[in-house]
This record gives sequence, C-alpha cells and structure tokens, in this order.
Amino acid sequence: MSDFQILLLIAGGLAALVIGGEFLVRGATGLAVAAKVSSLVIGLTVVAYGTSAPELVVSIQAAATGSPEIAMANVVGSNIFNVLFILGICGLIAPLAVSSQLLRIDVPVMIGASILVWIFALSGTPAPWQGLVLLVIIFSYTTFIIRRSRKETRKVKAEYDKALKDEKDEVAKFPIWLSLFFVALGLVVLVLGARWLVDGAVSLARRFGVSETIIGLTIVAGGTSLPELAASAVATFRGERDIAIGNIVGSNICNLLVILGIAPIASNGLAVAPQLLQIDIPVMVAAAIACLPLFFVGLKFGRGEGFLFLLSYVSYATYLVLLTTGSAARQGFESVMFTVVLPLAVALLLWIIWAKHTKARRSRA
Repeated sequence: MSDFQILLLIAGGLAALVIGGEFLVRGATGLAVAAKVSSLVIGLTVVAYGTSAPELVVSIQAAATGSPEIAMANVVGSNIFNVLFILGICGLIAPLAVSSQLLRIDVPVMIGASILVWIFALSGTPAPWQGLVLLVIIFSYTTFIIRRSRKETRKVKAEYDKALKDEKDEVAKFPIWLSLFFVALGLVVLVLGARWLVDGAVSLARRFGVSETIIGLTIVAGGTSLPELAASAVATFRGERDIAIGNIVGSNICNLLVILGIAPIASNGLAVAPQLLQIDIPVMVAAAIACLPLFFVGLKFGRGEGFLFLLSYVSYATYLVLLTTGSAARQGFESVMFTVVLPLAVALLLWIIWAKHTKARRSRA
C-alpha cells in the first residue's frame, strides 16, 4: 500500500466517522422526540453518547482485528482531547455555564470512572469481567439519569427544552421511518469509516515504525473526537454553553464505561501499553479531576481556564511528538516541564480558583 493510499484511507475514515456520527445523532434524537423522552435525557444520553459512537466503533474494530493497543489508546487519547483541547477551545470562545447537576453528578462520575479504569489497567490486560463491571455502572448511571429527569422541576425542564428547541423542532418533523433510516445509515457509515481509519492508522504506524499506542493517542483519538468538537463548538457559538460542557462530560463517561466495557469482552481482554500507565492515563485522570474545582467556583468555565487547558494539551501533544520521533530534545523538554511549566500551571490553576472564589463572594455580599 502506497503512502497516498494510506493517507486516503485515514482521510476517508475520518470523513466517514463525522458523517456517520451526524446521521446517528439526528436519527436517535428524532426517535427520542417521537417517543416523548425528555430533552434532559436526550442531551445527556443520545447526544453525548451519539458523538462517542466513532470511538466505540473504532475501538471495537481495533480490538477485534488484533490491534488492542489502539482500542485503549483511542479512549484515553479521546478523553484527554475532549477535556483539554475541546473544552479549552470552547472556553476561549466564550465563558461556559456549568449546571449544578453536572457538578454534583456527572463530573464526579467522570472522575470516578477515570480512576476505576486506571485501577483496571494496572494489570496490563483488563479482563472481560472488568468490562462487565463498567457496563453495569453505565447502565445504572443512565437509569438514574432517566429517573431523575422525571423528578426535575418545571423550571429546569423549561430551560433545557429552550436550549434544545431548534434541534427538537427540526427532528420533530422527521417521520419515524426516516429516523430509523438515519440510525441505520449512520451505523453503516461508522463501521466503514472505522475500518478505513484503523487500517490506515495501523499501516502508517508500521510504515514509519511508530507504535500503535502513539497512533491511537493522536490521529485516531483526534479523528474520532471530531463530532464532540463540532457539537461543543456549535453549541458555544449558539449560546447553548451548558450543552457544550455536558456533551464533553457525557462523551467521556461513555468512552470510559461503554467502550472499555465492550472492548475487553469483544476481544477477550485488552492490552495496555506501558506508556499509557506511565503517562497518558495519569494525564487523563488529572484533567478530569481539574474540572471539579474549576467548575465548582462560580459555576463557570472562563477564558483563563480555557487558556490553561489548551496550553496543557499543546504541552502534552508536543511531548508525544518528541517521544515518537526519539528527539534528543525530549529530556530537556521533560526537565522544563517538571521544573517550570508544571509548577506555573498549578499556580495558575490555584490563582484562577482563588480569583473566582473572591469574585463569587463579593457578588453575594
């Protein structure tokens, strides 16, 4: 296979994942509206989980075709990309509102799931029974969300209905058969896109001697996160900023609990590369934990936080590039990161939290 054919496979796979994800989300949302499921449930499950469909299909495809390292790296890389890059970009575009439910329930679930996956990964080969545990947790979480949505006050439901009004009005015009067709078409296109992307990524890794883990953390992870990027960016520009954060948090929960729940069962266990345990999974957990104090104070995610997250992702991606290329500058970069950049980032994080707390206290006075 020539270099051009490899790049064509990757580009075609990425395009198919975006198109398939769009069809799947539209069709599933149309079915939810037709079934009169509340908008809250649509936003936290159908939209968030639907944008995670590319990660799901790619990871299962990779695990089933003998590339288990890509499956795990894809989830970890996607979650890092979602929080640090996408949330950082959205925060720079405009300050994002954080709902109290997101703070009390969904972000803690994301943090807990991240830590649990880290614990399971320590064995080096997460077993099928551990995947089953993750699936039980996501089933319980989704059931809880549905039951809780029925108890929401009319005010909360009205606010969420207003936020999703445009999307609901559009899909409400769809007949049920069209929604079913969109779901089926989306799944078919996703499967094809996943196959092309995985085949192209594996060929690229072998051609240049790059590990499948690095390819999964970069090309595959970034590519499968395009639906989350599009959905959150559009929501931010439209002023639906609570949806922007909710989509990211919900997608990360789905990545951890659904994808890493199904993949070990589909492949009779997953392979976890040492690099993931040493670098990438700790970065994923740290990014998830950092969300809690930043969201908690003032219930907003502003431009300062967005800049911090985006800078963190650029630093992380730069390190991956140096690691992949075997650059002699890697040791110097590590030294600067641990002695200068990391302390400054922690100091900036604490300053942002203190400034937000002070502003919130003054506004209450």
